[in-house]
Amino acid sequence: MLRGGLTGRSAQGRRVTTREVTGIDQSIKLNRALWVLAESMRALKA
Repeated sequence: MLRGGLTGRSAQGRRVTTREVTGIDQSIKLNRALWVLAESMRALKA
């Protein structure tokens, strides 16, 4: 995920590709979002 290159489709149906995380600020935001997601998934499982 951090290296980018993942392909998918946008809401309009266009092909999109993720970009690489290059800055520390982006990395911190992404890490925080992943933790929130993981905690939400853990709460659903319990």
